Amino acid sequence: MDTQDLLAPRLLALGDAAWTVEFGREISATLNARVMGLAERVALLRHDDPLFATVSDVVPTFRSLSVHFDPLATDAEALGQRLLALAQQAGQQVREGRRWRLPVCFEGGFAPDLPRLAQAKGLAEAEVLAKLLEAQFRVYMIGFLPGFPYMGGLPPELAMPRLASPRQRVPANSLAVAGEMCSVYPWESPGGWNLLGRTPVQLFDLKQAGQPAMLAAGDLVRWYAVSLDEYERLQQLIPSGALPRESFLQAEEPTCPA
Repeated sequence: MDTQDLLAPRLLALGDAAWTVEFGREISATLNARVMGLAERVALLRHDDPLFATVSDVVPTFRSLSVHFDPLATDAEALGQRLLALAQQAGQQVREGRRWRLPVCFEGGFAPDLPRLAQAKGLAEAEVLAKLLEAQFRVYMIGFLPGFPYMGGLPPELAMPRLASPRQRVPANSLAVAGEMCSVYPWESPGGWNLLGRTPVQLFDLKQAGQPAMLAAGDLVRWYAVSLDEYERLQQLIPSGALPRESFLQAEEPTCPA
């Protein structure tokens, strides 16, 4: 185990209405699992412990957890010390995240940065895609845009820096990599990540009132390749509700309506 995983948690004030518990200084699955373990404990205590009753939000990141509360109705110092004690006891994530298997298309001009990445790494384009599809990604946090997942697990040999000049427009649902991270742009937006494909799955959907963001911290994601024809078919089915997002939780490829 890396020594970073053994560091004692630190309690940091985030203004007068939030505490941040920091577990380490680097990004790793083990540290993130400790973050999610504490998040799970706090979620349970919000219903059972009066000290946590005024907690309004819990925000996990790569290596820390921020807990927001009502400063007028909370003993902030007592809450902070309790959080630190819980963090020191916290094991890894209590509840395993959901497992997703999501389609991605590499055709139709959806992977403009694939040739450059392959050349930089001395790999054939097919080798790059094979490594991407073999990897399992872990969602560390959601940020930058609503529903934008920061996912670790990119093979180190595919790591690439951000573009020197970001694009002014990145198409929605673009699969992208930067550093050793993978993500999907859920909205059309500016962006500097390397674009390697596009998914027909909507990662942020306001019609999903309970949880507009499809992915959550702790979830695991694998990708499978689809042709341009299949991409276009899925793109029609998914927004209509004929293929709900839960279909992609299955271990095998989801069975699509004809």
